[in-house]
Amino acid sequence: DGRLTFHPGNQTVALPFINFMKRYGTVFLKAYTNSPICCPSRAAMWSGLFTHLTESWNNFKGLDPGYVTWMDLLQKHGYHTKKFGKIDYTSGHHSVSNRVEAWTRDVDFLLRQEGRPMVKLTGNKTRIRVMERDWQNTDKAVNWIKEEAINFTQPFVLYLGLNLPHPYPSPSTGENFGSSTFLTSPYWLKKVSYEAIKIPKWSSLSEMHPVDYYSSYTKNCTGEFTNEEVRNIRAFYYAMCAETDAMLGKIISALRDTRLLKQTIIIFTADHGELAMDHRQFYKMSMYEGSSHVPLLVMGPGIRQQLQISNVVSLVDIYPTMLDIARIPVQQNLSGYSLMPLLLEEAENEVSTRKPRPPWVLSEFHGCNVNSSTYMLRTDTWKYITYSDGNSVLPQLFDLSADPDELENIAMKFPVVVHSLDKILRSIVNYPKVSSSVQEYNKRQFISWRQSLGQNYSNVIANLRWHQDWLKEPKKYEDAIDKWL
Repeated sequence: DGRLTFHPGNQTVALPFINFMKRYGTVFLKAYTNSPICCPSRAAMWSGLFTHLTESWNNFKGLDPGYVTWMDLLQKHGYHTKKFGKIDYTSGHHSVSNRVEAWTRDVDFLLRQEGRPMVKLTGNKTRIRVMERDWQNTDKAVNWIKEEAINFTQPFVLYLGLNLPHPYPSPSTGENFGSSTFLTSPYWLKKVSYEAIKIPKWSSLSEMHPVDYYSSYTKNCTGEFTNEEVRNIRAFYYAMCAETDAMLGKIISALRDTRLLKQTIIIFTADHGELAMDHRQFYKMSMYEGSSHVPLLVMGPGIRQQLQISNVVSLVDIYPTMLDIARIPVQQNLSGYSLMPLLLEEAENEVSTRKPRPPWVLSEFHGCNVNSSTYMLRTDTWKYITYSDGNSVLPQLFDLSADPDELENIAMKFPVVVHSLDKILRSIVNYPKVSSSVQEYNKRQFISWRQSLGQNYSNVIANLRWHQDWLKEPKKYEDAIDKWL
């Protein structure tokens, strides 16, 4: 959650290396994902293109493996390049459940797809390495800096992708389990200030926006939760953020030890946030701040220090920024804009010839746990969210300067603002047409998958992540799918 990188969110947990980057670099106060889920978000970051252009509709469908990313271009221009850890921007990853849940979101049924969010403490006060795989990848990156990068005469670009902070799998929910367990050790939990944790306000179930209700239900969050449960989920999530921060620290220390720190630009960001029980949800897939607002910090030679930038920016800006750093001309029409004019201590002459940065960012979502394609336009003050064809589902409008917790949808009060923002949105993307294309894609994919299973279809679909609900009335749900098709 990007709000943890600046006041007042940063009061809840100690993040010393994020703070180090703030002291010696720049933090963006309004940075957003272009699609609040792993693969589509990463596809946008690696391609510099909006989701409706990459057609990365869900966690299974990303970029073609041969797509030319910014790292490919840097390599072509003489950079040494290395990737470690989670990359996840190409098609073909994630579970069958993930795919089928995304394809069937227009079916007229409500089924829990996730385990109820819970917390779990592991190890003792000395247990530092909880997410072992992330630590192993961090170790590999550190060793590469110390053994390889130190000897290069040409510049390098290193990418380290971490899974944290991300809920862990919950095997108790069955074979195709999701990830609803917030897991940490006492060592990291000590870094959290429990008294600073805010318990979010919730609308009653009957007053929730219909898309929010669907999301809350499929995420298994419509039951009763005590304040203590909610506070613990949030605390454990913040502790997982502290562990992530320590991995960032290992990279910064490795660069300092090799005397590369003052010559290296570091960018820290994320593919999406975590609701952590904001709006009666966990996970992502939402345009609410906890899910869509990401961290973005930059430090290095020439980068302004102790600066907070309030311009709205998004992950598609990473691609042109990387090319700008390497002084590689941008050959194609990208959705993003270089961040360098905002970051540099001294504006360069050619900056004035660039296209001006628009005063908005776009995010969109077409995957599971949400029963409608969703589009968000974020400006300095407003957040406008619209769904599907723009008519069949009520839009949402939030004034984030007056209502940072997004508790009051004022779309009905400000029809002129809604009309104006919708007009801008439609000039960027023909969203009713995109929504229709996604619906057709979902049906085609589902039919193809069903045919591939033959006689085994009924058994396979009944035992996906929603099996606890499905197996009560399997025929009812199969009939609902047939009606949809």
